[in-house]
Amino acid sequence: MLTVAMEIRLFLTAVMFYTRIPCPSWVGYSEDQLNRSTRYFPLIGWIVGSFVSLVIYGALWLFPPTVAVILGLGLGVLLTGSFHEDGFADFCDGFGGGTTAEGTLAIMKDSRVGTYAVVSLIMLLGLKFFAVVSLVESGSWFAALVFAHVASRWCVTTIIFKDEYARADATSKVKPIGRKISKGGLALATFWLLLTALLFLGNPTRLWCLTTLIPAFLIRVLLAAWFRRRLGGYTGDCLGAAQQIIEVGILLAILALARFI
Repeated sequence: MLTVAMEIRLFLTAVMFYTRIPCPSWVGYSEDQLNRSTRYFPLIGWIVGSFVSLVIYGALWLFPPTVAVILGLGLGVLLTGSFHEDGFADFCDGFGGGTTAEGTLAIMKDSRVGTYAVVSLIMLLGLKFFAVVSLVESGSWFAALVFAHVASRWCVTTIIFKDEYARADATSKVKPIGRKISKGGLALATFWLLLTALLFLGNPTRLWCLTTLIPAFLIRVLLAAWFRRRLGGYTGDCLGAAQQIIEVGILLAILALARFI
């Protein structure tokens, strides 16, 4: 049975692994600890999304929306060490250039960046930038950004819960995230998602909170099926790519819904 002290340790482990925020040395590290810390992945979305939103909010007092958004998104990249963007880039190179599971994994492990990665990153970051600028200009962006960060990370935890780690990827740099998340862990991750939706119930655009989960989960289902078909399961790079793609998908869904709400 996990104690409060252990839960705090697991949360700080998630902070230490998924962000560049310094953590005390007593947190320690083990593969089991890292696996169990996945239950706090959506809560990391709260941290990153809130920091990004606060920077944009402060920058808007001095700069136009385009500059403010660049500063906010830049902080998000620094805060996570481009962790998920790096996974997305490797995923695009591997799935774009590989024809077999072994070939795809070999490309994904290569530290060099190929054309698929460069072009896809430009498109992804461009979409994210213009989506956030549009949301800022509409005045309903703070809750949207936080929710996109939280919900995208929750979708990733469901992939870990349901699917298998690609066993052929034995040398992956994030191999420890290969054990399934427990039902209790998934329940706690879901709690952070629902809490986010409840906290934003007073927001004028509250309807999109749960509505955008429909396209988000559809993207998650399609990506997970692609991972299984190509690799027999997911890898750490696949999870990073899923987080980025779903985050942008939620932002685009919010923009689309704004035309009708």
